[in-house]
Amino acid sequence: MPQSHPKIWFLRHGQTEWNKAYRLQGQLDSPLTSQGIAEAQRQALILPPILAQKPDIFVSPLGRARQTADIALGQTLYQTDPRLMEIHAGAWQGMLRAEIMAARPDWASTGPSALEIYEAADGGEGLNAFAARIIDFLEDLTGPSVIVAHGLLGQVLRAIVRGMDPRAAGALSNQQGCVYLLENGTEKLLERAL
Repeated sequence: MPQSHPKIWFLRHGQTEWNKAYRLQGQLDSPLTSQGIAEAQRQALILPPILAQKPDIFVSPLGRARQTADIALGQTLYQTDPRLMEIHAGAWQGMLRAEIMAARPDWASTGPSALEIYEAADGGEGLNAFAARIIDFLEDLTGPSVIVAHGLLGQVLRAIVRGMDPRAAGALSNQQGCVYLLENGTEKLLERAL
């Protein structure tokens, strides 16, 4: 059942060097690529009528999210919140997806989602703790909000707001360069070409 939350506009950060290389970032960081900068610029074209509504704005403190926010939000002030950091991938942070898949040949036939890989990470945060952190953040929202954060965080947050089991979040879209509008338990994708 969909949860009752204020209106949310969610932005995933633009492509990073590690996204491009299929390297697990977790709570480590890498800068945006030229494509990632262009994706943040597309978000900047979508945001003016949203920002005119004076929403609260929350951003992950990780560099790739702040770099995206600085481009997409222009000069608009925002606050960072550590609860918006990406899921911690333990010992797998910084490893290439191919290295992890080679160490887990049982996954070759199942093709796990990124969320399933991060959840299984040795010494990682795990989905239950991750979802609890996101729920804690959502419960503190007091009005319409723009959130700039990460792919897996966005999938789990969007699943929770839509009333889905967080374990099903890995099947949700995970696009960059757009804005996900969450309202009344529904989701709408807002896009704009450069």
